[in-house]
Amino acid sequence: MAELAVNDNATTDNARWNFGVSIWDVTFIMLGISIVSRETVMPVLVAQLTSSKLALGLIPAIFSLGGYLPQLLFANFTERLRYKKPFTMWVGGLGERGPYLLMALTIWWLAGSAPALALVVFFCCLAATATALGAATPAWFDMIAKVIPVQRRGLYAGLGHGLGALMGVVGAYFVGRILATVAFPNNFALLFGLAFAIMAISWLGLALTREPPSAMIKEQMPLTRYLRQLPAILRRDRNYQRFLICRTIIQMGTMAGGFFMVYGIERFQIDGAGVGLLTAVLVAGQAVMGLIWGVLADRFGHKRVLATAAFALALAALAAWMADSQTWLVVTFALLGAYMAADTASGLNIILEFCAPEDRPTYIGLTNTLLAPVLTLAPLLGGWLAMTVGYPGLFMTALLFASLGGLLMAFWVREPRFNG
Repeated sequence: MAELAVNDNATTDNARWNFGVSIWDVTFIMLGISIVSRETVMPVLVAQLTSSKLALGLIPAIFSLGGYLPQLLFANFTERLRYKKPFTMWVGGLGERGPYLLMALTIWWLAGSAPALALVVFFCCLAATATALGAATPAWFDMIAKVIPVQRRGLYAGLGHGLGALMGVVGAYFVGRILATVAFPNNFALLFGLAFAIMAISWLGLALTREPPSAMIKEQMPLTRYLRQLPAILRRDRNYQRFLICRTIIQMGTMAGGFFMVYGIERFQIDGAGVGLLTAVLVAGQAVMGLIWGVLADRFGHKRVLATAAFALALAALAAWMADSQTWLVVTFALLGAYMAADTASGLNIILEFCAPEDRPTYIGLTNTLLAPVLTLAPLLGGWLAMTVGYPGLFMTALLFASLGGLLMAFWVREPRFNG
């Protein structure tokens, strides 16, 4: 009995430690990402380098393609690892965080003298960090599932991302100051350099995680055989099929997210300080709603969170469509932040509840790989709509997709945690 008590205490201590260092990891990487936000800062940078609206659509398209498509290929490899942390540390460290330093140096050296070349290198770096993220995600999230109990995963995601976003509100003030007071391109180079430094701090939290060995690992399987078994997963789980359809439709509703800021600049002449303000609103929305979504997800399930967030996304597009002043864009970015917080808190966590523990990497990889085409297509379609029918047509199309996806998620998909 004494030995059992010692083991229980050790397990409890590790759980508390892992919760703390995992929050550290997520908090600082969220702060770093917010400083060079793909919804506010990166579109402004690309708009400085080119007038093409399709180039603006490439920001979320490249990131989604690199971040989601490789996951299924690496899930097969991940399931054979008894410890996921070493692979996650190296791929997530060098591959995911390193390109931000290269972006900073590229902008500093080339953005002023060779903007076209700087744009190409920027997109290559964006593809590199996204691909590394995609490769590491199945292993990282399987590790998180081992060290964070199911009843605390919503709190973990909400608290970690919420704290990161709260720190990002302060960071957004400095983003606005740097953009307004430092000459181009040094202002953007400084922002990307700061983002890299902060992300390096987050990596220390990952390195300090105490990961237990996996209780069950699968035997090595040839990739072709592994891929052939995947259709059976979709055929036997109709609720999972419905979830994927709903997520696909909702993700089409994100097509306008990368265009809100440039629309504000073109219509309302928003300056660097204005970019900082709207960045602060975006991350504040993520901070506040991240905590709320996390608590609601732990109590009521992730499906309800994702359905409700889809309507927040629809309202963000509606606010932009109705905008006759910069004030409406404040509403737009607050609602967009609420949607992003829910996607972060529940988008991956719900997948863990559709499957057995040994199948988690496969389900994570399968889900995100199947979503990769629509996540790539949506912003490119958004750029085409912005050029052909204008921003109002783009915003209304996004509103319709998000609303339809939210309704289907609410009434067609069963909550996997409670209904099996």
